[in-house]
Amino acid sequence: RAFFMRADIAERCVEIGKYICETKKTIRAAAKIWGISKSTCHKDLVDRLPTVDFELSKQVREILAYHKAQRHILGGKATAEKWKKSKESKIRKQVCK
Repeated sequence: RAFFMRADIAERCVEIGKYICETKKTIRAAAKIWGISKSTCHKDLVDRLPTVDFELSKQVREILAYHKAQRHILGGKATAEKWKKSKESKIRKQVCK
C-alpha cells in the first residue's frame, strides 16, 4: 500500500529527526521548538519518518529508546526533589513563625 504525505510534513519529519540526532533532545523539546503537539511529533518520528528516510529513523529510534529507558530514573529524581523542596518549605514556615 502506497503512503503519500504532503511535502511540508515530510520535510518537517526529516528536520525533527535530524534535530533529535544532533542534540539528543526529547520529543517534548522538539515539539516545543516546532510548535506542534508531542503526539504529532511522535507520529512524525515513529510512523512517518521511516517512509521518508529509513536510516535516519533508525538513529532516531535508538535515541528514543534510550530516553524511554531513562524515564523511570529521571521521574524518580524529580519526585525526590519535589518532596525535598516541600519538606524544606515546611521547615522554613515553622522557623519563621
